[in-house]
Amino acid sequence: MSIASTKPFKIGNFEMDNRVVLAPMAGICNSAFRLTVKEFGAGLVYAEMISDKGIVYKNEKTLSMLYIDERENPLSLQIFGGEKETLVAAAKYVDQHTSADIIDINMGCPVNKIIKCEAGARWLLDPNKIYEMVSTVVDNVKKPVSVKMRTGWDDDHIYAVENARAVERAGGAAVAVHGRTRLQMYEGYANWDLIRQVKEAVNIPVIGNGDVNTPQDAKRMLDETGVDAVMIGRAALGDPWMIYRTVEYLESGELKPEPSVQEKIDVCLLHFDRLTALKGEDIAVREMRKHAAWYLKGIRGNGRARNMVNQTESAQELKDYLNYFAEEVSQEYNDAESILVSY
Repeated sequence: MSIASTKPFKIGNFEMDNRVVLAPMAGICNSAFRLTVKEFGAGLVYAEMISDKGIVYKNEKTLSMLYIDERENPLSLQIFGGEKETLVAAAKYVDQHTSADIIDINMGCPVNKIIKCEAGARWLLDPNKIYEMVSTVVDNVKKPVSVKMRTGWDDDHIYAVENARAVERAGGAAVAVHGRTRLQMYEGYANWDLIRQVKEAVNIPVIGNGDVNTPQDAKRMLDETGVDAVMIGRAALGDPWMIYRTVEYLESGELKPEPSVQEKIDVCLLHFDRLTALKGEDIAVREMRKHAAWYLKGIRGNGRARNMVNQTESAQELKDYLNYFAEEVSQEYNDAESILVSY
């Protein structure tokens, strides 16, 4: 096992148990999802990005997004905004009124409604703005401040190194780099070489993000780029075992087996119970449909199962169908095994 895979990982005074980090995913990373992933061993989890103005103006839905279960820590809570006054005010609120360990500033979100607010990936075009905004936030809070960014706006405007250095000069405690440009959105391939260049250019911890789809990918990113930790996003959807298997692989070199169908359904239902407690039954049933589709991915007959899940209207109905599906698939598997043994 390489030194890159095992050395300690810290942000500010917070030392993580390992070097595997859950990415902030909008509409996904609420407390129910984060806690489920955390229990599979993530060293650090990020909350989904939250609007600075929503916090400042005390929007009820926005403030509910600030909820943190004490079992999630260490946790990084991500905010976004394009104006210094509201960004600082939101950061101060998070600093004083939440149990988040780290305040993260989003400068990577590529969607138009965020860009139009001069937030997210719009920052990537101006290292001076990055310095000004981050330094002002750092000066006004006690918690460590980090930044999550992309490599650049497009292939003609890649300022990854300059932007990371601006974060460091401003007092930022860490930077996470998604190896795609804003123009790429979530398509194409992540440029790990640019992530490596950022790591070589700054002394603060760097977290690498992009195209980490297997435990082997995580180790390869650590070895090839020298980053302090790897961030996993879409690969963990419906598959918190990806986190567990990556942690185990980095620490021991052992590749743990994939979960059984019943294990997948059991964790899906645990996640659903937590989502119900967090948001109420009606919202949880609607939101769980997409999560259930991810948990079901790769299971034989999952297309039919997704269609049935999308028609459920109550918590009990959803649970009953998922349990029925798990029993049905497990029985088919056992019958197939019996046939093979008989031969």
